[in-house]
Amino acid sequence: MREIRLDKVTVNIGVGEGGEKLAKAEELLATLTGRKPVQTLAKRTIRDFQIRKGEPIGVKVTLRGKEAEGMLERLFKAVDNRIPGRSFNGEGNFSFGIKEHIDIPGVKYDPRVGMFGMDVCVTLRRPGYRIKYRKRRSRPIPRRHRISREEAIKFVTEKFGVTVD
Repeated sequence: MREIRLDKVTVNIGVGEGGEKLAKAEELLATLTGRKPVQTLAKRTIRDFQIRKGEPIGVKVTLRGKEAEGMLERLFKAVDNRIPGRSFNGEGNFSFGIKEHIDIPGVKYDPRVGMFGMDVCVTLRRPGYRIKYRKRRSRPIPRRHRISREEAIKFVTEKFGVTVD
């Protein structure tokens, strides 16, 4: 029950506007992951950027299991297997950014699509975390069962060979 597992990998591209640019980002994410992306909506209106609440401004894909592990290994290679230590939070999750999608191995530049950066958020879990989210008799996770920052860093360095600065 103390074994740490990779729960999910979420890849997000925030475009900031709808229309053609959002469609291109959606197409890119679909080809990278092999999954159909979901559009993300603006939480509030920002007049300076001409964004209205509820308007689609980005796309994301959530990967789980072996698919998530394979994609995460490719994404780590895009950042030279290095992550800053400040990327890890106290719950054992971490995230990092990729400046340009062509940094990912095996991806070539397509002038029709253009250039996009992306955010990668990784969630780590231990067996038994379901009690927090289940509908009936949900309970909080005890402090001793949560994943600390140090445990998450150790897991990532051992499993994926990533250097944490």
